[in-house]
Amino acid sequence: MSLQFKLQPAGKISGEIRVPGDKSVSHRSIMFGSLAEGITHVSGFLEGEDSLNTLRAFQAMGVEIEGPVDGKVCIHGVGMNGLKPPAKPLDMGNSGTSMRLLSGLLSGQSFDLELIGDRSLTKRPMKRVTDPLALMGARVDTAEGGRPPLKIHGGSQMKGIHYDMPMASAQVKSCLLLAGMYADGETSVTEPAPTRDHTERMLAAFGYPVKTQANKISLQGGGKLTACDIDVPSDISSAAFFMVMAAIAKEADILIKHVGINPTRTGVIDILKLMGADITLQNHQQVGGEPVADVHVRNSQLKGIHVPEALVPLAIDEFPVLFVAAACAQGQTVVSGAHELRVKECDRIQVMADGLVALGVDATATDDGMIINGGAIKSGTVNSHDDHRIAMAFSVASLAAEGEIVIDDCDNVNTSFPTFVELANQVGLQLTTTQTTNSL
Repeated sequence: MSLQFKLQPAGKISGEIRVPGDKSVSHRSIMFGSLAEGITHVSGFLEGEDSLNTLRAFQAMGVEIEGPVDGKVCIHGVGMNGLKPPAKPLDMGNSGTSMRLLSGLLSGQSFDLELIGDRSLTKRPMKRVTDPLALMGARVDTAEGGRPPLKIHGGSQMKGIHYDMPMASAQVKSCLLLAGMYADGETSVTEPAPTRDHTERMLAAFGYPVKTQANKISLQGGGKLTACDIDVPSDISSAAFFMVMAAIAKEADILIKHVGINPTRTGVIDILKLMGADITLQNHQQVGGEPVADVHVRNSQLKGIHVPEALVPLAIDEFPVLFVAAACAQGQTVVSGAHELRVKECDRIQVMADGLVALGVDATATDDGMIINGGAIKSGTVNSHDDHRIAMAFSVASLAAEGEIVIDDCDNVNTSFPTFVELANQVGLQLTTTQTTNSL
């Protein structure tokens, strides 16, 4: 059986909401809290499957973790070398973040272990982390083609390296920095374009010194983490669906509370503003080293743009819904430099292009992006290919559709946004769910 979304056109979006906690920060709070000395209290934790898989993995390695209950988690840290061998492979489910970050963090442990995942994760490339880890002395075996599962051999003598990343990726950067904590000497990474810096910010919050000079990030091995309290901001990637809803609706006025506006993540806001969206940020605060604000969005007439390539890495997860915004804009939108989208939970460039075309939109996939000529969105059926962001993006498209939109294979929305259907309907979307025979 598979979850199917059915959406009727809706004209008005309004309300005040708070979306779930940031997935990137939720993952890291568990990882660092587990390795810290002392007790870490987390609030606002995202209770989605991806984050829970990270939590369960550390429980399986002997860490006592209470919760989550209403987003609150209490982690009894075991110190940098206190993890125990798990009794069976650690299942990362659908989470590429968990697998890539843990491959670095666990390369320096004394025991062997295996990281496995679901069908989608098993197709995702891991050589981008296993190759540089091998340069550090780690021993990680992959399946054919450098894909999961990953078998990590313990007891490796890790040494610090300098690594010039061929492609901007926060997951690769974070993997190597976390491995570097267990390596002799300095580990440094140079990134070709800025990527999200949650790892660096949270390491500093836990008292582990990290040095950033221009596009080079470095740390010394052999340090320690000290427990602290983490208040997880609302996830800007989840908020993005509601920003686009308000931007394309015939009538809209929505306030999204306590959204993380880390400057390495605000590409979606910058791009929407360039397209003419009416977005203002209010009530700025700093929470646990992360900037947050309330995001106020009203309806507007979007216009097509050539998305600046410098903004692409800062909005990489938000492009499925940005493609929908482009379909509703006047004129042509061109996205390039987004090749990373082809190796996400699915090939997000091709799947979004196919879905938009199925809904009557003039969309053409390119090698590293898409060309979209804005116009009418018709009714139709699309397949999310079991990708949560695809399912939610096409749900947003219903606001500008001429008729019903049906979306197949939506189960994975629970991986990142378990309350999406509830919140979407609360602000005015006309979304119903049904269980169907799996179409795959």
